[in-house]
Amino acid sequence: MLDSNHSISEIAQELDKACSTISREIAKHSKISTKVHYHRVPNRCIHRFNCNKSYLCSKHYRICKKEKCSICRECNDVCPDFLEEICSKLSKSPKVCNGCAYVKKCTLAKLFYSPQSAHDEYRTMLVEAREGVNLTFLEQNHIDELFSPLLINGQSIHHIWLNNKNEMIRCEKSIYRYVAKNLLSARNIDLPRVIRRKPRKTNPIQCKIDKSCYVNRDYSCFKKFICENPGVQIVEMDTVEGVKGGKVLLTLHFTGLCDFMLAFIRDRNTARSVIDIFDDLYERLGEDLFKKLFACILTDRGTEFSNPIALETAPNSAVSRCRIFYCDPQAAWQKPNVELNHGFIRRVLPKGKSFNHLTQEDVNLMMNHINSYKRKKLNDLSPIEAMRSIFSEEVLDLLNASIIKPNDIVLSPKLLKH
Repeated sequence: MLDSNHSISEIAQELDKACSTISREIAKHSKISTKVHYHRVPNRCIHRFNCNKSYLCSKHYRICKKEKCSICRECNDVCPDFLEEICSKLSKSPKVCNGCAYVKKCTLAKLFYSPQSAHDEYRTMLVEAREGVNLTFLEQNHIDELFSPLLINGQSIHHIWLNNKNEMIRCEKSIYRYVAKNLLSARNIDLPRVIRRKPRKTNPIQCKIDKSCYVNRDYSCFKKFICENPGVQIVEMDTVEGVKGGKVLLTLHFTGLCDFMLAFIRDRNTARSVIDIFDDLYERLGEDLFKKLFACILTDRGTEFSNPIALETAPNSAVSRCRIFYCDPQAAWQKPNVELNHGFIRRVLPKGKSFNHLTQEDVNLMMNHINSYKRKKLNDLSPIEAMRSIFSEEVLDLLNASIIKPNDIVLSPKLLKH
């Protein structure tokens, strides 16, 4: 009906749907096309009819036979004054070029709604929405605390499920799947009858992230927060992996004037392990100092950071101790400082190297060497010296940080060779 120039209201009436439903469908699945008819030049510049520029493309200067660049297919790519013209029809309903009588003559960018492409996108979204486990981290922790201790004691899933029906939020079969995919502390080896069976070939299962945790915590909210709170200490948080399934590092990088970084070893890359580190720092530093150091934290959307309420709230109380914000999806450049500083960690722990042999003492030693390395952007001070000038020596002691002499600094794998 779009190809026949029917209006949105006519299409909605024919399909017995609301006009807004049709409009959203068209807007969501429309695709841009810059293709033009074979005999036409794809020039989309608003000045193309009055432009007299020539020989803009230096590589074709000697062989180009066109007197005007406006009739060349490369004009839009090389002209510094290029200003794209947008078709006025795209600002009017239905905002697509389906059914336009001038499609073959038009050289501007076009927008088309393809039913087959829209259907394929819908089917893909339908499949992806059903992948993984529809389980929040609070629900996962509840199941883990209930089942894992009893399973380790030798009880079966069926026995536990029968005797705790009032606390069940998932069926018995789902619990078997969670144990098999290592979503709980208990493992298949704790189920004597299960390990005798030949394992089935299945795709790895992942726990879905409760996306409500990003509400009022996205990057735009972060920008608004730092505008409303000038001078607040910003800490960028990230994870450094060794080998898949092994120990990982949690890194906390202080931006601004010190470039100081902390790192903590974790047995598994889970939300619980991050919360435990925050609770330990809060207990060690105290409420006032913790709020001063970790007032605002920016991180990515990894599953280990998807329980912001537990990170923001002090244990056994309702006291707010920090604010957690998230970068946009696939936008690691929004926290560049921590990403850049990971280069120092990779000098000591190259990619692909396992962290399973590391202890927290090893990690503290590595970070002391990294933080004692002088930086040009800090006016030739080291991050640990800058941190000491901003805060105090007492803070460094609480964070297990100490200065390494310049000539004793080692930033290579031999630093942690036992």
